[in-house]
Amino acid sequence: MTADTLAADLKVSVRTIYRDIATLQSMGAPIRGEGGIGYQIEAGFFLPPLHFDADELDALLLGVRMVTARGDDALGQAAYRLLGKIETVLSEDRQHLQQPLLAVCGPNKSDAASGLSALRTSIRHRKKLAVSYEDVHENRSERVVRPLGLTAFETVWILTGWCELRQSFRNFRLDRLVSVSETGDVFKKEKGKEFADYLRSL
Repeated sequence: MTADTLAADLKVSVRTIYRDIATLQSMGAPIRGEGGIGYQIEAGFFLPPLHFDADELDALLLGVRMVTARGDDALGQAAYRLLGKIETVLSEDRQHLQQPLLAVCGPNKSDAASGLSALRTSIRHRKKLAVSYEDVHENRSERVVRPLGLTAFETVWILTGWCELRQSFRNFRLDRLVSVSETGDVFKKEKGKEFADYLRSL
């Protein structure tokens, strides 16, 4: 297809087509041809070929299986989509992916990661949460929490947040959250009150 044809179809100038084609080629797009003759998109990928050693592939597969075992359905599906994308750009390493050497055993993900998707969304969009929480002694408390991060342990997930009642970091086991709802308020980044700050304090 010529640049003139592309320009007419896209309602831009021929100069724009030449510039955009050059930009795409510099990014690795499989476009062959030259101005005045025509362009053709070849089969290929924008990503360069990936090469992993055996240990790197084991780490990748173990991570996917840990997410599947410890996460909810959404995370598990995302992990397998990621693995599929990586597999499409592998060559001689595909057999290693199809015959894993490592496995992960864990609790039923629906029990261990209840409410995980909603919490991840709240963390991502920095939305404050109204939380009703029952501790190990069955004492219930109501909190407003800035959700900051999630940590997976062998049998439970932990939500780390900044508790506005206590004005400090607090950890909440997901299986002890009686109710969780967004307050409608969004919190901004604040030094000393971020997940990275909590991790540095450990």
